[in-house]
Amino acid sequence: MVQKGLFIGLMVLFLFVHDLYAQAQKIGYIDSDVIMQRMPEYSGIEQRLSLLSDGWRQEIQRMENEISEMEQDFEAREILFTDDIREQRLNEINQRKDQLKNFIEDKYGPDGEYFSVQKELLEPIQRTIFDALSRVASRNAYDFVFDRAEDIRFLYARHEWNLTNEVMLELGIDEPSN
Repeated sequence: MVQKGLFIGLMVLFLFVHDLYAQAQKIGYIDSDVIMQRMPEYSGIEQRLSLLSDGWRQEIQRMENEISEMEQDFEAREILFTDDIREQRLNEINQRKDQLKNFIEDKYGPDGEYFSVQKELLEPIQRTIFDALSRVASRNAYDFVFDRAEDIRFLYARHEWNLTNEVMLELGIDEPSN
């Protein structure tokens, strides 16, 4: 959030200074999502993440079914239980619900395993894209290059400043057929 605020502040400052140096500034943009999806390594990463996630979803489904069975059994037999057994069974059900909640948080939460593995797998690809972008930007004397794929959205961008295809060429990726 702080980075986004800092970025917006820098953009406002840039716009004010723009009139002074309009002729000297060269700005471009890329769409890193488009580039990544065209990289063969990315499809392998998507498959690995999908397999990992599918296994976890099956485990979540198994746990949910177990909890549901426990609840149905409890409701069907509740009148037969003593107060102690009733309390014990409710505690067991609540423990299973807590286990499910913790499992989901451990796997898919903000600090969960899914995002850690995703970051670990994507980092080399992102570094490769950044290196190619740096070469393209240096070779063509760009002062600023933005990424359309991130939270920053352009309301308008002239296509001539789109460096996505040049970065893909730098990476040896064929341009998509339109």
